[in-house]
Amino acid sequence: MSMHSLTRRSFFHRISDGVHGAALASLLTADLFGDAKLSAGETAHETAADRRTYDLRPRPPHQAPRAKSVIQLFMNGGPSQVDTFDPKPLLKERHGQPYFAKIAKDVSSPQSAGGLMGSPFQFKQHGESGIWLSEVMPHLAKQVDDIAVIRSMFNSHPNHEPALFKIHTGRLLPGRPSIGAWVAYGLGSENQSLPAYVVMDDPLGLPVNTVQNWQSGFLPPVYQGTRLRTFGSPILNLKPEQEYPDPVKRLQRDLLSRLDAIHKQERPGMLQLDARIASYELAARMQLEATDALDLSQETSATLEAYGVNVEPTDSYARRCLMARRLVERGVRYIQIYINGQIWDNHSNIRKTLPAACRRTDQPVAALLADLKQRGLLDDTLVIWGGEFGRLPIAQMRNGSNDETAGRDHGPRGFSLWMAGGGVRGGTTYGGTDEIGYAAEENPVSIADWHATVLHLLGLHHEKLFFDRNGLHEKLTDTFKPRIVNEILS
Repeated sequence: MSMHSLTRRSFFHRISDGVHGAALASLLTADLFGDAKLSAGETAHETAADRRTYDLRPRPPHQAPRAKSVIQLFMNGGPSQVDTFDPKPLLKERHGQPYFAKIAKDVSSPQSAGGLMGSPFQFKQHGESGIWLSEVMPHLAKQVDDIAVIRSMFNSHPNHEPALFKIHTGRLLPGRPSIGAWVAYGLGSENQSLPAYVVMDDPLGLPVNTVQNWQSGFLPPVYQGTRLRTFGSPILNLKPEQEYPDPVKRLQRDLLSRLDAIHKQERPGMLQLDARIASYELAARMQLEATDALDLSQETSATLEAYGVNVEPTDSYARRCLMARRLVERGVRYIQIYINGQIWDNHSNIRKTLPAACRRTDQPVAALLADLKQRGLLDDTLVIWGGEFGRLPIAQMRNGSNDETAGRDHGPRGFSLWMAGGGVRGGTTYGGTDEIGYAAEENPVSIADWHATVLHLLGLHHEKLFFDRNGLHEKLTDTFKPRIVNEILS
């Protein structure tokens, strides 16, 4: 084979398996690289706003952070605020009264709209803080003094797909980076053997908008979310077909890394190439680390029982919550846990469907909070619970249904989410909706406000975290003028 027809892949294949490959790798170091600064981990440190390379090395925040990691428990479909965190006695008093005319523009199915519907669930105050919580979340009720409930969130679209884009990326449009990608871009990762941004979707199926929920958009692809499986191998094809002794594997990887560097030098500015090479390098480092991080057999039986592992209906969600704790212990920056489809989209029979969603998630979520706290991890781990919007205060009647089988339509104008740990003041309730729970009224919090607050807790300033794209400083908060919700911070 002539040198002109020798490809990078065939070159590596032919010389890497023996000691001569190791010798050549050593000789190539000085001839091809010269400057020792090209070695991994020794390149000049650059700010997020002025880079020539894009990688996952840890980077300094803009200010002192309160949180190092984020676990986002995303509740697809839009949990009903008036049936979980936002009690409305007036709804019960006015149950059945007509109200459709006043909110007609927000009703997606006018033909099925009924009158005002009081919550079928009982509310009580819990903890020393006295936070109101519905009976559908008995496990979270024991952890309320560690959470801050925002009752005045609002979105700007009543349909799932645009609303999901909005809460994950800051705009209603597809193609923009998710918040996890922005955080990975701004801070990198403390653990170079695991992804900075991890996604654990449900084995039963992808959520609405599928993988677009964790895309990198116009950011370099190296910052997109990495899906980890909760059963079997964490990542498909992670293990090599044939195992070699560790010294041989190290020599192979060292030589391949250097050949990759040569290839990149000849093709500057190719972000897809950079991301592909980085993903291969990360996969090699992950072969041991990822398997260990997600190995629940290392946990005690008491811990597994507390989360609800190995019992239904909690097993799947419990496994992912427990894996999230193990990942933040190892320095993973941003973790998202999704549920299949949209189990909180309770258009009908909310008396059964909403409790069913809680039975799958309530115990694992509460156990995660308790576990993080007793291990000292909650102080610098930010936990977020919530969906893309809430539900309307009127009944949605399908197929001539009555009160017993009624549900609620989408309600973007006012909903609840909660945050805990990582600089959040626990036992806090902030903001509120109007007297029937239709729209945010007291201290409204926009999606941009919430994004700016999350970034702030991680030590990132929403104006300073930008990506120069075609001369524009693109930001997670876009051109909106958000405010940090300091009232819920400790």
